[in-house]
Amino acid sequence: MAKEFSRSSRVAEQIQRELADLIKHEIDLPESGLMVTVSGVDVSRDLSYAKVYITVMPDTDKLGEIIKLLNKAAGYLRHHVGQRVTMRHIPELRFYYDSSIEEGARMSALINDAVAKDNKQ
Repeated sequence: MAKEFSRSSRVAEQIQRELADLIKHEIDLPESGLMVTVSGVDVSRDLSYAKVYITVMPDTDKLGEIIKLLNKAAGYLRHHVGQRVTMRHIPELRFYYDSSIEEGARMSALINDAVAKDNKQ
């Protein structure tokens, strides 16, 4: 039996793919050499809002500026997503920083430290 996905998750995946391409090619970032990755998209059940989670590599002090820039360009990005995706209504986009990668690295470092301390004893 095939695993079924909800409509909102299918829409979220499609929006994530399109936004990743649009941000890469259409948005001028404050610094060259920054890589902005769309790490996830959560679409509301009624498909009216989409929370877009991004990560920035390498870490930069201009993170707030990048989030502000993307939220300011949300209408532009929404318009272009609408041209690429065949949907009657494109969700309103809201951009947030995804700190899960930093948290994962921090947790991994803590685990490595604990294992190293256990091996010394």
